Amino acid sequence: MKIGILTSGGDVPGLNACIKAVVEGAEKNNWDVIGIRRGWQGLLNYDPDGEPEQNNRLSMPLYSRKMRGLENVGGTFLHTSRFNPVQIDEEFIPPFLKGKMPASDFHPGTFDCTTHILRVLEHMEIDVLIPIGGDGSLRFASHLTKQGFPIISIPKTMDNDVNGTDYCIGFSTCVTRCVDSINKIRSTAASHERIAIIELFGRYSGEPALLSGHIASADRVLIPEVPIDLVHFSNLIIADRDANTENYAIAVVAEGATLKGGDNIYQENKDQYGNEKLGGIGDIIYQHLRRNHNVSVLTQSLAYLLRSGEPDALDKLVAKSFGTMAIQMIEKGTYGKMTAIKDGNYAIRDNDCVLGKQPSLIVSNVYDQKNYRPDIKNILGRPMYL
Repeated sequence: MKIGILTSGGDVPGLNACIKAVVEGAEKNNWDVIGIRRGWQGLLNYDPDGEPEQNNRLSMPLYSRKMRGLENVGGTFLHTSRFNPVQIDEEFIPPFLKGKMPASDFHPGTFDCTTHILRVLEHMEIDVLIPIGGDGSLRFASHLTKQGFPIISIPKTMDNDVNGTDYCIGFSTCVTRCVDSINKIRSTAASHERIAIIELFGRYSGEPALLSGHIASADRVLIPEVPIDLVHFSNLIIADRDANTENYAIAVVAEGATLKGGDNIYQENKDQYGNEKLGGIGDIIYQHLRRNHNVSVLTQSLAYLLRSGEPDALDKLVAKSFGTMAIQMIEKGTYGKMTAIKDGNYAIRDNDCVLGKQPSLIVSNVYDQKNYRPDIKNILGRPMYL
């Protein structure tokens, strides 16, 4: 048995712990594990007819004896990329594939490299592939399952927004870092008697911001699920500052939050693949408060700090458990599945569950929409992360 494993999409703490658990479990069964470098891009750039020396740079055999302590290291030692092989822009197609790939049915103007990926996996003699990724990465994993290739998917994302699981590797560390950063910024806000606007990663999910703001006792929390009336919010946060004997206030805003009647705010620069990057809502709120209310304000985007460094204890545990589950599924010949947590228990889902509508906060149970703050109305029977 030869297992291929890759990490795709944004990095999160816990990836190395998950890879190590897969390798350790495979070795107990005398199976080989091949690490594929740079995610789906590594397979895309692999040329079965090319020079072995070049291909060898895109993969490596993995041994647990060489991975001591890696579970405590953030990021992914296999490296990662944001590529979806069913919709590759022409500029990213390697020269040896130019003019050979069909047009994509998924996105106009791009190319579908699925047949090449399958050919590479066959050439590498991979029996089963374990991709660790977020929503986009695991959608392609589901696509490979439909082509008949054995896949076991493992969900990771700091946003915790992969459909089919209550929890993704990286989320706990993200929340922990958010809370720690909010509380550190609190001392500066208090010292200068300012309103602090803290913008968090999270894409279109308000879960990281809501939980972080709730745990850190932020005065207001702005989430994508509820558009912001900027005038009303400004009155609330200024009143919070005035009511505080230390004369400061804290507001947490998710990067995907929108103003009432407006669209998402994107950065001027796009990523290297032409995708728009969220960010800037915190600055808009900052400018409004300064110009229209003449109050002292600071703004801070936490951004990549939330996905960097050592995973916390919960992420190490879940990462190891998901890796172990993947090996146990291979032992039983169970493929086309995704490791998951449902209702507080480890579970197995069909990996096409990621194709469904992404989960969103049940706002009515956890959020006061009028006052822009967490309001947990019912805890009994709710998942640990509400």
